[in-house]
Amino acid sequence: MKLFTALYDKTLSYSAHPKAAWYLGGLSFAESSFFPIPPDVMLAPMCLAKRNRAWFYAFITTVLSVIGGLFGYLIGWLAFDLVEPILHDFGYTDKFQLAISWFNEWGVWVVFLAGFTPIPYKVFTIAAGVTGMALLPFVIASLVGRGARFFIVAALMFIGGEKMQTTLRKYIEILGWFVIVLAITLYIILK
Repeated sequence: MKLFTALYDKTLSYSAHPKAAWYLGGLSFAESSFFPIPPDVMLAPMCLAKRNRAWFYAFITTVLSVIGGLFGYLIGWLAFDLVEPILHDFGYTDKFQLAISWFNEWGVWVVFLAGFTPIPYKVFTIAAGVTGMALLPFVIASLVGRGARFFIVAALMFIGGEKMQTTLRKYIEILGWFVIVLAITLYIILK
């Protein structure tokens, strides 16, 4: 079953849409506070479709992701009682408790790590608000972590160009299933 190839092809076709940058910005904002799909799935194909705009796309993704992270912080700070049942329904309760314990142990470094890695960043933005983390370190760690991640994606696509697009399409099924297996494995280990 070629699930990821079809999704990749569809995303690549959307990435050339005139309003694609707006969609990317909206996805970046939403993912940082409540939406489960990371913006990388749109950023990479957009950078491949228009390599001359790769840095602009990485910038949009970074800035809107950090603004979305601030929204997640605000949710945690002001409305956690309303959000807690939703975290439970989506299976994020254990991750949230883990995030709180990591905050207590490592502080701002957790925000950087969550921003850079595939760990659900939204859980940490909400946890930062709940714990009352200082806002300036939160924003700086988010900018550095998210920026590093998205600019690396843009750089790989910019440097790789057509060859990267061909290679990525060739191995997208393996990569897609690998990420799912990795996520499940991490979930089992962390649980």
